[in-house]
Amino acid sequence: MCRHVYDQARRLVWSWTLSVYEIQKKGKNMYQRGYEQYKMQSVNTMTRGEMLLLLYDELIKRLTRAQIALEDKNYDLFDRSVQRSREIVRYLDDTLNMEYHISYELRRMYEFFLFELSRLQAGRNAAVVDELKPLVADLRDAFKEASKSAAV
Repeated sequence: MCRHVYDQARRLVWSWTLSVYEIQKKGKNMYQRGYEQYKMQSVNTMTRGEMLLLLYDELIKRLTRAQIALEDKNYDLFDRSVQRSREIVRYLDDTLNMEYHISYELRRMYEFFLFELSRLQAGRNAAVVDELKPLVADLRDAFKEASKSAAV
């Protein structure tokens, strides 16, 4: 991943981190500012493997949030969660290094994920999330193992 893409990923992860905790600009106390600085430093010091795992974790979290929102009939939160999931998958697809054969296989998986997310948003069927989450978790676990073996 070139430096520009790496910096872009860092900014993307940071923006998601802020949206998750929904820290408001006004009325922050000292602890909130400290926590915000801590999160920013954490994102800035992540390795590429850690950032990739964080993106997959965020994707799983957004899918879970969409599933819960659907059960609660909170369609606004559902739509936002599915949209964030699509953004993550698009980002993962856009940053593939096509010099490697596995990238073509990953691209096919990401296209499938995007198709399923479109199907989820159109049909609001929680079964689609049940199908997607294990696939994403398996892919995340595979990258986690690859990251461990690369570090050894």
